[in-house]
Amino acid sequence: MDKTAIKNFSIWARKKSIADVSNKATYFGITVKEIKNPLSQSTPDLQFIDIGAPTPTKVIGKEIEQRNALIARIKAKEAASDYKTAYNSVMEEVAYTWFNRLIAIRFMEVNDYLPSHTRVLSSDDPNKIEPDFVTNPFDTDLEFTKEEQTLIHKYKEENKLGMLFRMLFIKQCNKLNEILPELFEKTNDYSELLLNISFTDHEGLVYHLTHDISEDDFNVEKEGQIEIIGWIYQFYNTEPKDESYALLKKNVKITKERIPSVTQLFTPDWIVRYMVENSLGRLWVEGHPNDKLKSKWKYYIEEAEQEPSVKKQLAVIRAERKRRTPEDIKIIDPCMGSGHILVYAFDVLMQIYESEGYNPRDAAKLILEKNVYGLDIDRRAYQLACFSLMMKAQQYNMRIFTENIKLQLYHPAGFLDAEEYGSLVKVDSLPAKPELSKGQQMTLFDDSYDEKLCAWNFNRLLVQKYDVVVTNPPYMGGKGMGAKLSKFVKKNYPDSKSDLSTAFMEQTLFLCKPTGFMSMINIPVWMFLSSYEKLRVSLLSSTTFINLLHFGRGIFGADFGTTSFVIKASYISGYVGLYRKLYTRQGTVDNFEKKHELFFSDYDKYYICQDDYKSVPAYSIAYRANRQLLDAFRFGKRIDSFALPKQGLATANNNRFLRFWFEVPVNHCGFAMSQKEAKDSHLKWFPYNKGGGFQKWYGNNEYVVNWQNDGSELRAYHGSVIRNPQFYFKECLSWSKVTISGFSMRFIPKGFIFDVAGCSIFDTGSKMGYLLGFANSKVNSLILSIISPTINYEVGHIASLPILGESTSGIEDLVADNISLSRSDWDSYEVSWDFKKHPLICGEKTLAAAFAKWDCETTEQFNTLKANEEELNRIFIDIYDLQDELTPEVEEKDVSVRKADLGRDVRSFISYSVGCMLGRYSLDLEGLAYAGGDWDQNKYKTYIPDHDNCIPITDEEYFDDDIVSRLVDFVKAVYGKDTLEKNLEFIAKALGNRGDTPLKTIRNYFINEFYKDHVKIYQKRPIYWLFESGKENGFKALIYMHRYNADTIGNMRIEYIHKLQAKYESQLSFEQHLIDTSQNQREKSAAIKQKEKLIRQIKEIKDYDVKIAHLANCRIEIDLDDGVKVNYEKVQTGKDGKKLEVLGKI
Repeated sequence: MDKTAIKNFSIWARKKSIADVSNKATYFGITVKEIKNPLSQSTPDLQFIDIGAPTPTKVIGKEIEQRNALIARIKAKEAASDYKTAYNSVMEEVAYTWFNRLIAIRFMEVNDYLPSHTRVLSSDDPNKIEPDFVTNPFDTDLEFTKEEQTLIHKYKEENKLGMLFRMLFIKQCNKLNEILPELFEKTNDYSELLLNISFTDHEGLVYHLTHDISEDDFNVEKEGQIEIIGWIYQFYNTEPKDESYALLKKNVKITKERIPSVTQLFTPDWIVRYMVENSLGRLWVEGHPNDKLKSKWKYYIEEAEQEPSVKKQLAVIRAERKRRTPEDIKIIDPCMGSGHILVYAFDVLMQIYESEGYNPRDAAKLILEKNVYGLDIDRRAYQLACFSLMMKAQQYNMRIFTENIKLQLYHPAGFLDAEEYGSLVKVDSLPAKPELSKGQQMTLFDDSYDEKLCAWNFNRLLVQKYDVVVTNPPYMGGKGMGAKLSKFVKKNYPDSKSDLSTAFMEQTLFLCKPTGFMSMINIPVWMFLSSYEKLRVSLLSSTTFINLLHFGRGIFGADFGTTSFVIKASYISGYVGLYRKLYTRQGTVDNFEKKHELFFSDYDKYYICQDDYKSVPAYSIAYRANRQLLDAFRFGKRIDSFALPKQGLATANNNRFLRFWFEVPVNHCGFAMSQKEAKDSHLKWFPYNKGGGFQKWYGNNEYVVNWQNDGSELRAYHGSVIRNPQFYFKECLSWSKVTISGFSMRFIPKGFIFDVAGCSIFDTGSKMGYLLGFANSKVNSLILSIISPTINYEVGHIASLPILGESTSGIEDLVADNISLSRSDWDSYEVSWDFKKHPLICGEKTLAAAFAKWDCETTEQFNTLKANEEELNRIFIDIYDLQDELTPEVEEKDVSVRKADLGRDVRSFISYSVGCMLGRYSLDLEGLAYAGGDWDQNKYKTYIPDHDNCIPITDEEYFDDDIVSRLVDFVKAVYGKDTLEKNLEFIAKALGNRGDTPLKTIRNYFINEFYKDHVKIYQKRPIYWLFESGKENGFKALIYMHRYNADTIGNMRIEYIHKLQAKYESQLSFEQHLIDTSQNQREKSAAIKQKEKLIRQIKEIKDYDVKIAHLANCRIEIDLDDGVKVNYEKVQTGKDGKKLEVLGKI
């Protein structure tokens, strides 16, 4: 199956379908802006609509009724929203209705399931474009009146085949209503009015459907499967889903209308087979052992060997099952979507029926009538499920369409609560079945009784109990739920309220008979997070885990992980289940083919009695815990028994209260202060522990928070949560709550406030070193991978970690050394507030010698830290008796200090040189020389910074303070004149020698790459700002944000832009002179090329000067406390509010 082609077609088809019906609506005077009233000359049988064309649209007879029905539909929806929303909703609804029918007919014609056996959209002759039922309409099963027969002949004679095709297509859909009423409803309404269809249009839906997707993908005798219907439905919803998630990022909740598209995830076929075979299949073979039957189920997992006492309990259950017949089985999918699970359940049921001697034709009817049940909140999905099941039954019974079967599938039309909450609605008892009142007759447009009956049947299926419940539930966290849905879930599913998918775990078990099985695919958070502890307690005490597949990430793309499982709806004491870990590394996104491969290997199988989970903290489903770890949980000391793990501050507005430390004036920052010192200082910014990426021992010290006057502004801010303030500014150990790179813990010195994502442990006392060493060991990684194999490491997980043994001087010394090594590494880079001096400035006379020295130092540092970590691993592996599980070796990628890197470190050296040019650093002192406050020229002796805070970057040396010239002066100041050429060559080589000479390479780097590097290093908060005119590099210059003032832009304009423009014009005259006088053709060609470049640069710099002049006249001031993001916009925005793009894009 070519899913790429299917996806591309489906996404395109949605846009095309909506555009087609919208264009047709416009023809009838109905647009996204308004509904046109008929003109005054209109009559009851003939209306004229002015749509802006030369002549009005004529609406005649039945079209008038259809147009009125369309208007009524829009107005009914408008009552609950607004006109534009209502209009778009109706257009989407009609577009999908016709799209759905097209796909269904395509599937039927390819598989020869149409009653007439005549193709509707294509021809049996692959070289013929005209559909067969257009060529031979009277050979079909369609019935025509005399008027229609006459019209068909007329269309053919006049070659109006498009009109004929539309007429016949509508009749075919109405005819299919007789056998598939759920999908092919009567079209004598507004949807028919808006149908815009053609088989000759090469940009139309029919042509693309029959040409973009291979017939084999529809053909069940070849590659095709009915599941293609589900894939098309999911891909059709791609853009609405993306739109909903984009709105969610803006805190716009997901409405009930958007829930189906947002929560639709088509289940991979092999996982469907696993779920059905191990629930429905197991139910049958446990009472009717049949190895031949099981051999057909390649995903069936044999039961683990059980203790005699367990076998005795199982024997009682299975004895009762022996009395069952296939007709007794009831299976439901309460979130059936397009019916994929039910379709495969049909296959398995057919195998069961046949094993008992049933005729397949009779079995197909019985399965639809007695065995298979389904619900879905989405009417469109319901239609597809009905179609899919009927197509599956057609494979076994070619007369199934004539059997007048009523499928046991429903959507909640008329059941208001279920329309809002779907099959999560709890129904305790079944209301009376609705009846037609005496003398009442059904009419085409009166569907009130149908809705009442549908609502009753939805209730009926929720009251009924089932032998098997299998589903792929909708996935939506609490943040995405609207207020009404959120309130409902919290009230009715308090133990699983955090996500719709976990709420469905409770509901599916409620629907299940005590002796039945429930199976689903779900997110794995319920297995480990503390918020689901009550759910786990309930599951472990009242149900039995038969088997479980833990997929990790990748089943649904870059997801947060999935798991699939089979649960028996009653508890069997001592039962041993099988658990499989189908991922090789935590956080890695594998595709489901890789997981499929692991399923058939012997990779990571665990046989566990679920009673053992009761000794694991928070009852986590720690299926990988061996006997030694279970003993550690039983007998070890929890961390929270001797230390205090805490969660910290939530600002509710990080953009307002947080900054990277390098954005703000350093004299407004208070480092390494106590809580009292911070309060008394009246400073504004203080270090903020926000978590961050994988970083062991020390580091991730990047942010500061506004805690002026003991956080008065933050405390008063609506929505902020000031947690555990008594621990602010205290020394602690910290880890990141969410990380895909694995767990890491680091030492946080005095002076920090901590974030909700920078969880911390306080008051560790003499155990601090032991705790930090344990936390960063492979033993802890193993334990966390068992109790929390997700990307979340909550306070509860860390609090419950079992600590064995006592600290020793050996452990303490190793940990202290690791902190020191990591701190040295962190402070070697300029983004650390404790950065002193660039490591390549170390007393050597050449950069090559300096780099070699730095290389040796970092290699030794790296190797020492790696060896220390391996020694700590040995110690803790011995303490926890895990020699058979773990080895002490540490992979290089997991050592979080850096080795020397020529390219990176030379770029870093250049960045430091720019800092010296602009006065941020000085060669005469360590650390920052200037980052706000009063300027002190006495700090600079060896190398003088630029006097006007503006360093031009040009493709030739036009200024004395040209950036390349300044770099040359800097290199001379550091290493001396004698080695200048060697050092410049070394820099150029490290930069990739992209130039004819070292200086040209360096110049090209400044022009093309320096600012990108700077923006990356400073995490999109650059402190050196690049003024640039455009892609011709007409003008570029760097300024230092902390030295900016209201005259900076004006000074730059006069001293640099105007002077550079004059230099360009002078250079242009020189090049023209060469062109006019040179006899050397190569020289002349070069001059022509340079002239053309100069002309473009002059134009660009003139246009740029207009923008700069406007901003210069505004004399814009900035406030460094506002940070880069605000000020970057501010200096580009005039007093008139118009933004002028004058700075490099971040």
